[in-house]
Amino acid sequence: MSDVMDKTERTRLRRMHERGHFDRETVNGILDAMPLCHVGYILDGRPAVTPTLQWREGNHVYWHSSSASRAGRLSAGMDVCLTVSMLDGMVMARSAMHHSVNFRSVMIYGKATKIDDPEIKLTKFRNMIEAYFPGRWDLLRPVSAQETKATMVLSLPIEEASAKVRTGGPKDDEEDYALPIWAGVVPISFSVGAPISDPLNLPGVETPDHATNFRIG
Repeated sequence: MSDVMDKTERTRLRRMHERGHFDRETVNGILDAMPLCHVGYILDGRPAVTPTLQWREGNHVYWHSSSASRAGRLSAGMDVCLTVSMLDGMVMARSAMHHSVNFRSVMIYGKATKIDDPEIKLTKFRNMIEAYFPGRWDLLRPVSAQETKATMVLSLPIEEASAKVRTGGPKDDEEDYALPIWAGVVPISFSVGAPISDPLNLPGVETPDHATNFRIG
C-alpha cells in the first residue's frame, strides 16, 4: 500500500495547492487527533450532514449512529463524504480580506459499508472505546443485544482522501507591510480539564488513569 494517495477529481485542491497533503501520515494524524467528524450524504434526494464520533483502524475510518435516526437509514454502498477539522489559530492581517485561520482538515470520499454482524459490531464498539480510553472496555458492563441492535456502525476506506493544512502568519500585500497596523496570530488549542466525577458514583470508586490522562489535539 502506497504511503501517498492518488489525487482524484474530488480530492484535488482547486486553490492553495501548497496546503494540500495526500500522504497517509498527515491524514491519519488528523483523524487520530480529533474524534468529532461530520458525515455528508444524500438521502431521499436531500443533502444532509450528521455530526458523530469517528475512530480509525488501519486504513479504515469508522463511525456510529442510532439505527433509528435519519443517518441510520444509510445503506451499504451509499456515497458519503466524511470530514474532520481542527482550528489552530486566528490569523489577523493588515487587510480585512487577508484575514485567515490556521487549521488542519481531512476529507474522505467513498462508499459506506454497514456492519451487520453482531459479533463484528461488538468488536468495533470495543475498538471505539479503547481508541478514546485505553483500558476502559474491560471495566464496563457488557453491551446488551438490544444496544447492539439499536446502534449502527459504518466504515469507509481511507483511499480517496486529502488533508488541507494552513500554518504560519498573515500574508499581506507587499505595500501593506508599511502600515502601522498590528498583525499576527492568536493561537487556539483544545484544553482538557480535570475529570468531574458523577455524584452517583459508588463510594470508593476512583477516577481511572484513562480519564485523567485523556488528551485531544
